[in-house]
Amino acid sequence: MLYEIREYVALPGRLPTIIELFNELTIPLFAKHGMELVNIGRTWIGEDSLNELVYTMRFADLTELENKWAQFLQDPEWVSGFTKREAEGPLYQSIRRKLLDAGPFTATVE
Repeated sequence: MLYEIREYVALPGRLPTIIELFNELTIPLFAKHGMELVNIGRTWIGEDSLNELVYTMRFADLTELENKWAQFLQDPEWVSGFTKREAEGPLYQSIRRKLLDAGPFTATVE
């Protein structure tokens, strides 16, 4: 099992548009493409507090992750919706991505 953590730091004033994008388009498209969203939220304490969206996805393996992301990013609904929301300029200052596995740990989290 792999967990992908993505951290999106918004450009000033763009976080509301990012939240709208996720609520109206991204999350429904995750479901459409069989992508499991484990958690999503804003950073309240820490670097980029209140200006960062963080979410975690779960995948069986790297092949599933790569295939599902490729399908998602090529979806015409995604391309159109994202392009529309970036018409007034970029949304993100930075995007960080981490992949975690259970490694040597025996405990599982559900």
